[in-house]
Amino acid sequence: MDGAAAVVAALRSAGVARLFGVPGGGSSLDLMAAAQAAGMAFHLARTETGAAIMAATTAELTGAPGAVLTTRGPGVAAAANGIAHASLDRAALIHLADGFSPAERGFVTHQFLDHAALMRPITKAQLGAGGRPGAVMAAALSVALTPPRGPVLVELTGADCRAPAEAPPAFTPPPPEPPDPVTLAEAQGLLAQARRPVIVAGMEARGAAGPLRSLAEALRCPVLLTYKAKGVLPDGHPLFAGIFTGGVAEAPLVGQADLILLAGADPVEWIPRPWAFTAPVIDLVEVPRHPHYLRAAVTVAGDVGLALAGLSGAPGGWSEQEVTRAREAWRAAVANAPGGNRGISPQAVVELTQSACRAAGRRPRVAVDAGAHMFPCTCFWQAEAPQDLLISNGLSTMGFALPAGIAAALHDPERGAIAFTGDGGLLMCLGELATAAALGVRLTVVVFNDSALSLIDIKKGERILPPGALDWPMADLAAVARALGFSAWRAEEEGAFARAIAAALAEAGPALVDARVDPGSYARQMTALRG
Repeated sequence: MDGAAAVVAALRSAGVARLFGVPGGGSSLDLMAAAQAAGMAFHLARTETGAAIMAATTAELTGAPGAVLTTRGPGVAAAANGIAHASLDRAALIHLADGFSPAERGFVTHQFLDHAALMRPITKAQLGAGGRPGAVMAAALSVALTPPRGPVLVELTGADCRAPAEAPPAFTPPPPEPPDPVTLAEAQGLLAQARRPVIVAGMEARGAAGPLRSLAEALRCPVLLTYKAKGVLPDGHPLFAGIFTGGVAEAPLVGQADLILLAGADPVEWIPRPWAFTAPVIDLVEVPRHPHYLRAAVTVAGDVGLALAGLSGAPGGWSEQEVTRAREAWRAAVANAPGGNRGISPQAVVELTQSACRAAGRRPRVAVDAGAHMFPCTCFWQAEAPQDLLISNGLSTMGFALPAGIAAALHDPERGAIAFTGDGGLLMCLGELATAAALGVRLTVVVFNDSALSLIDIKKGERILPPGALDWPMADLAAVARALGFSAWRAEEEGAFARAIAAALAEAGPALVDARVDPGSYARQMTALRG
């Protein structure tokens, strides 16, 4: 086989079924041809960062690495934001970039960037083919999947792809590390003494929903979830107590704990705020994190599911009524006020969308963009299982929901997906509407349209900024979507939105609802969540 075939064979052996990207010349065309010959799907995105987000989302959903290809120079630079998302949200990703040959590096200046130097801060490794693309790919895959998972840059020239190459070695994923029995016993000792423990589950617990639920039910203790862990315990479970961000909304409950059990909660998931609690902490993690917000009483490193399964306990001092009251108080604190003459309540958009899904017998995954609308989306969308809700949390990048929704709809066409996005986030990746239309995915885009950067408007405080610094004329995003091949509706009040979302969910292909929302309650909601 040639080098391109060896690269594709290595990807396939690791479970990669899809390749996303925006090609240029050189190696990217060779890789696309090799993928076609091997039966691997290639999906053309409209932006490199969108392609990287699609690949990272696919990695999160499948457990296999994602793969994205770009051309050299501007292609690598344009992918950086999506690669940074994969880095901070711990997604295993292979970035296949068209490289420069040794000869070219001696004289080329056109489009030349030091790709490795550019991507070093946001990738786990930067590799070149070195005449052995199959072996290099095997190494890259292993690095990407070793906790903490993350992206790896692999540079390939056209010559690398066309030269004869050895078949890649059989791929063996890194085995899960068992928890250390000594520290696990220490954790068990602390847990046995606790009367009012609280569990905070994070992204590393997404594959450990069963043991986490069993332990929580044995202890009958409240469970809080980070955004990335939504669904690890269903929102409807009586022990679900709310979302944990490191803010103030969860503080009244967590402050009552005499022990806090962090189950796979990566500190990158929390807002930058000093740790507010004095109770001892057990930290169950795949690998220890440095720096951290806190010093745990016990850190148990290794597979989080195995660690949870190795812990046991009996019911303590929490009553179900206490957990219920805490959950209801949290929801009341973070609730949106009803919409006014400026548009629909953002919370109503979320709740009406979920009601329409249930009425239609649909259970789509939801991708949520960064922005003020993420507060009602993450708090009031009811998740039943891990990865029912997808979000960029570590990087918190705008322009995430649409490409992530495309990837989720490709991954599970029957379920499809919903992308909850602000108008600002959608405008950052507008071209990906054309990607969704070309692919014909079952995707419903719901736009919280308030013609402003509402979250930044809240953060400006008393500062006086130039006119137009944080807002823009109201865009008819439904008209834009129709021009790109979507079915689309606009809605300015709840009744119109309810009718529009029902019609959108009935579509077999992509649809968009442009909802005029009232941003008036965002500031109070952010204060309730973060202080």
